[in-house]
Amino acid sequence: MGLPLSKHQRSRFSASHPRHPPSSRPFSLSLPSPRYVPRPSTRPRSNRYAHDSRRPEILQGSHPEETHSAAAPPPYVEHKAAKRIKNDINVHKNTISLSLDEQSLDTYLVSFTFDALVDGSITVFYFAKEGANCTFSPLDPDIYKVQRIPFQKGIGQKFRQPSGSGIDLRFFVEDELSKPSENEEFFPLVIYAESSNPSLIDEHSDHFVTKLPSLSQITKAVIVKDNVGNFQVKVIEQILWIGGVRYELRDIYGISNANEGSKDSDSGKKCIICLTEPSDTVVFPCRHMCLCGECAQELRFRANNCPICRETIEQFIEIK
Repeated sequence: MGLPLSKHQRSRFSASHPRHPPSSRPFSLSLPSPRYVPRPSTRPRSNRYAHDSRRPEILQGSHPEETHSAAAPPPYVEHKAAKRIKNDINVHKNTISLSLDEQSLDTYLVSFTFDALVDGSITVFYFAKEGANCTFSPLDPDIYKVQRIPFQKGIGQKFRQPSGSGIDLRFFVEDELSKPSENEEFFPLVIYAESSNPSLIDEHSDHFVTKLPSLSQITKAVIVKDNVGNFQVKVIEQILWIGGVRYELRDIYGISNANEGSKDSDSGKKCIICLTEPSDTVVFPCRHMCLCGECAQELRFRANNCPICRETIEQFIEIK
C-alpha cells in the first residue's frame, strides 16, 4: 500500500523537477520481502577469476586428460650382429677344484672338466704374471715348477695334475691367494689351455714363458677358503685368444637351451614375446638370450627393460 505525500513533500518534488510535473498516480515505496535472500552472480566480476592459478585451465577443443604431455619415448638401444667364433677348447669353470695329493698331503692339485675338439696341452700356473700378447710366466719360478701336460681331443674329459706337481699353499697368506694383485698384474691361479700348434716352452729363456699359440683359453682365478677352511677356486675371468685377438668370455643365459637338439615345440628356446620364433638375440648387460631378432627390433623402440629381469637394456647382440 502506497504512502501519501504531504503538501510540503509535493512542493519540494515539484521544485526540484520543474520540467516533469508530478504524476497524478500516487508514488509508493515497496519494502523487500523478509524471505528474499539475494544470490551472488555466477558470472566473474573481473578477468582475474579466469586466470586463477588454483583452477586448471582447459584449452578450447581439448579434454582434461589431454592437457598432460605424452610420456617420453625410451632411449635408443643399439642393435648389433655378433661374430661367431669357434672355440676348440673349453674349460668348464664351475668344475675347477683343489684336492690334496695322496702322495704328498701338504700339496694341492688342480682338477676340472674340459672339452677339446683338437689335440693340445694344459699348463697350470701359480702366481702368474701376464705379459704382452696374452703370454704368462710365473712370478717366482723357484716356488713352483711349471709343467705342460698334453691331451687328445675329446668331450667331457677329466683333468687332474699329476701327483707331485702340486703346490703347498701354506707358504702363502690368505690375502695373496684370495685376490689378484692391485693392478691385476698377476693372479694366484691361471689355467692355460691351448691347441697343439707351436711349442709353449721358450727354449732360449731361463724362465717359463708362453708363446703365441693359434688358439688358447686362459682361466684366471683366485683361491679362497670356505666356512670349514677348505680351499676353493673362484674364477674371475676367462679369455679366448685367437689369431692375435683377445676375447673376454661371458655366460649367456638361455643359449644352451637354444642349441640343444630338442623339439621345436620346446618353449625353452622360443622368444618369450612372440612364442614362435627361436631366441637368437642377447640382452646386455644382463646377458639373457630370450628374444628373436624381430621382437628385439620392436622392443628397442617401446621399452628399455629386459623382459626377464627388468634390468635396463644397453645393447642387443644378435647371434646367428
